[in-house]
Amino acid sequence: MKTIVVDMMGSDHGTAATIEGIKLFLKRNDDVKLILVGNPEELAPLQAVGEIVASSEIVPMEAGAMEVIRMKKSSMLVAINTMIERNADAIVSAGSTGGFLSAATLKLKLIEGVERAALMSPFPTAIRGKKAVVLDIGANNENNPTQIVQFAKMGSIFAKKIYGLELPKVFLLSNGSEEKKGSPELKEAHQLLKAEAYPGFMGNVEAREALNGVADVIVSGGFAGNIFLKGCEGIFVLMNNLIKTAFKRNIFTKIGYLLSKGGFDDLKTSLNYKTYGGAMLLGVNGVVVKAHGSSDGFSFSYALEVALKMARADVVNLIKEGLNDASGQ
Repeated sequence: MKTIVVDMMGSDHGTAATIEGIKLFLKRNDDVKLILVGNPEELAPLQAVGEIVASSEIVPMEAGAMEVIRMKKSSMLVAINTMIERNADAIVSAGSTGGFLSAATLKLKLIEGVERAALMSPFPTAIRGKKAVVLDIGANNENNPTQIVQFAKMGSIFAKKIYGLELPKVFLLSNGSEEKKGSPELKEAHQLLKAEAYPGFMGNVEAREALNGVADVIVSGGFAGNIFLKGCEGIFVLMNNLIKTAFKRNIFTKIGYLLSKGGFDDLKTSLNYKTYGGAMLLGVNGVVVKAHGSSDGFSFSYALEVALKMARADVVNLIKEGLNDASGQ
């Protein structure tokens, strides 16, 4: 049985969202142990389903690593320390992204040989049911070529082991598909992967073609990756709103919506980033999942699903083994 430590106080919507998320998650999974960190009075409805560890402070969204480390009684730091002390399998938080990722990295330590951890998330593609993993989507503001190459290898290992792909197709996210396009660090990373003849490396891909279903792994530095993430989320929301507006124009469009509702429901499900739960921090000695700060119960429950799946797959050791292999495969 896997053990997941949960920071219950980090969400923008407070414990109402995380409590609902726990309940939804447990309806789908009854073979997991939960350690819930937060205000015992607020978490009283969950006494029967998990162990409650008391904490009294909430880390501000703008907090950095050192502020988190100083907040000894915060739910975030208590959760991280509890994970280490109990040797738990995973940790989930919807709190401050920078604070959580930095503090988790400082406490759990990087996997030997890894220069920087990377935040990764699955994205929907034009091929129904197929996902592409994108990293780094915001754990770093600046990255050098060696770090980008490591991101490519960690993403490839994840796609191979978790999604069962024999040879994941790896692309660098750039402003052009040509070999000489991209930032200086991206162009050098391209040459490093090419010189190594890294299995599955396919070159560059532009943002407009990144999710056409060809790429399995899309790699960039954290700054560009975060812009790509936020841009995609915004487009998904915009499309959903435009479709709603179009079908509310008159009685005929409403009838058209009813006739095509099944297809649009499928589209909405495919583009709903909430079903992806959260992002995974790869490169540290533990399963670390960052749920969306705006998570509702539904979204938070899927962040827990991500953590459980990664723990069961033993992702951390798979990455260690993969990086020790000369080819990363």
